[in-house]
Order: sequence, then C-alpha cells, then structure tokens
Amino acid sequence: MPALAGWCGLRFRDSTMFQLTVTTGFSGAHYLKGYDGPCARLHGHNFRVEARVSGCDLDSVGMVVDFKVIKKLLKAAISRFDHQVSNEIPPFDEINPTAENLARYLYDQLRPAIEEYGARLDSIGIWETDSYGVVYTPGG
Repeated sequence: MPALAGWCGLRFRDSTMFQLTVTTGFSGAHYLKGYDGPCARLHGHNFRVEARVSGCDLDSVGMVVDFKVIKKLLKAAISRFDHQVSNEIPPFDEINPTAENLARYLYDQLRPAIEEYGARLDSIGIWETDSYGVVYTPGG
C-alpha cells in the first residue's frame, strides 16, 4: 500500500482522509447555578459522549487509530464523572457543568492523548438526552 500521508496532504491540502467516531457514555448528576428552571435543581442524565478523530496516515494494520484505543482514552477522560455530581469536581465546582462546558473540558483533556497517536481530535459531542446535545469543535 502506498504511503498515504504525502498523497493526502497534496491531494486535500491539510484536510484529512479518514474520520473515526467512537461513542460511549456515563451516568452522572448536576445542577445549573443561575438557571431559571428545573435544571437548577440536582438531576441526572445518562450522558452519551462522542469523539470524532481524524487522520490520514494508516498504521501497518490499515488503521488511523484503533477504535479500542480511542474508547479507552475517552472512558479515562469521563471516568471521574461517572456516578458523581459534576458540580463537586473541578473545574465544575467553579463553572457551570453545562453540556457545552463539559464538551469543551473533555476535548481539552483528550486532545493531547489522541495527538500522541498521530491523529487529530476534531470534536466532542455530549448528549444529555436523545433530543438534546452539543458538539464542541474548536475554531482556528
């Protein structure tokens, strides 16, 4: 198989060829300070978390990064929130544990670990319910 890195960079000018998606979840509780509504009270969710990872280079097996590796890294990033009250865990003891803030936090935690595998973390999605979720994609 030809090396794809050079071809990908020339062909797509810094865009990527493959995007991987890994989804997992956790159960947790939170409350929103300063919110006018029922979410100001302690409540829980079965959160769904999605990581989108991209890359161009394939390893000797033909993978950007093994799905199992991404899932292990993602589970490690969310483990401190499982069956916990997010408001009691830094930095959410000082900032509201909204889905937006949680997605940005998880992105910042996971990005360096993904980069060690020669891939890029494109986004983190957090769903509180089947109907409500947010995707954090950093700019620039």
